[in-house]
Amino acid sequence: MGRLDGKVTLITGTAGGQGAAAARLFAREGATVIGCDIDADRASVVAESVRQAGGDMTSFAPVDLSDPSAASVWVHDAVARAGGIDVLYNNASAPRVGPFSEMTWEDWRFTISNELDLIFTVTRAAWPHLVARGGAVIINTASVSAYRGAQFVEQAGHGAAKGGVLAITRHLAASGAPHGIRANSISPGLIVTAQIEPFLDDPDHPIRAMADTHPLGRLGRPEDVARVALFLASDDAAYLNAVDIIVDGGQSLIS
Repeated sequence: MGRLDGKVTLITGTAGGQGAAAARLFAREGATVIGCDIDADRASVVAESVRQAGGDMTSFAPVDLSDPSAASVWVHDAVARAGGIDVLYNNASAPRVGPFSEMTWEDWRFTISNELDLIFTVTRAAWPHLVARGGAVIINTASVSAYRGAQFVEQAGHGAAKGGVLAITRHLAASGAPHGIRANSISPGLIVTAQIEPFLDDPDHPIRAMADTHPLGRLGRPEDVARVALFLASDDAAYLNAVDIIVDGGQSLIS
């Protein structure tokens, strides 16, 4: 018996990183996984790897979730494919970071659109199906940047968007509670992905210094976040609602 046997899980941003790790883990735990991403080629590779491992995954791509119509079509097609939604994992995210003095209005709007607006577009489209299911789960990806500023890479837009994710999660928990819907969030710290790995080879890059001084002696991996998402998606977390779990190995609190 898997922890998600018989559960239909929708995961956004499954072409790599935390989304791909969650897709593989959820499928191993018995879930039917419906993924999407803007990157069709990489998303297809992940879905195929899940199926080759014996899991059940369908991938839709390219899908631009910042477009309400595209988000609605994806949710509609997912429900048509799997018959409903038990878990919605809003993982997809695409920020623009850099010095605040150089941030443009376009950078700001891109970040808010692709980190906060898409929580609304997807969840609003999925809401009737979550209500119909009863006992459904929403998991949103926030960030430790919602709690603290950062100097190693300035990220005002990212932090603002993820602060919004924390807020909407609590309101979704309030709106969903009468329907048996739980809504929680995960705030990862610095997680090593394909985009981050090159910086670790540069001894002068601030990310290398963060890795060297980490309390646990390493940065996070996508699987570290996926395991927390699995817990929140499972019945083991049946009495958790409106909470945020920081997944950073204690780095934001230990110096």
